[in-house]
Amino acid sequence: MSLIDDISRDPAAASLPRHSRRLSDKILIAFHHACDQGDFDVADQLLAVLENMLRKSPMPADANRRRSLDSLVAAYERLWYLRHPTQA
Repeated sequence: MSLIDDISRDPAAASLPRHSRRLSDKILIAFHHACDQGDFDVADQLLAVLENMLRKSPMPADANRRRSLDSLVAAYERLWYLRHPTQA
């Protein structure tokens, strides 16, 4: 019997949340970590992935979509200010 079989038979394990954050949130966290490390090329690539995800996924026009777009804009602004510190 494998671990997966044990988990699938355990009713308590079925009620545990599998993931605590959305993938887009995890990418945004990785973006901020890349910025903190000064790796702006990686940060830029992560924003491109996040933007692509937001364009592809059909989201209703609600607060979550607005919050996701606001986070994306704020991330682009942070990256711009980090790359242009004297122009701020």
